[in-house]
Amino acid sequence: MCMVCRQYPCNPGCPNAPEPKPLLRCRQCGAGLYGGDKHFEGICEECLSMYSVTEWLEMFGEDLEEVEDGEWAV
Repeated sequence: MCMVCRQYPCNPGCPNAPEPKPLLRCRQCGAGLYGGDKHFEGICEECLSMYSVTEWLEMFGEDLEEVEDGEWAV
């Protein structure tokens, strides 16, 4: 029995409780992802926030289009 929380096994909020095991690891940075964390295809929210617009488009198989002369009338 734990001397702090008086439970066995320890209450998850007890300082003596073992670290929870991650349900998933970020494919980019390796950080542990736990219940309630958000990700896209195994990439954590923090890593995704660093992606540029071009990188997001590439992830979805898209490219920026190049404007050609005479294409748009303003």
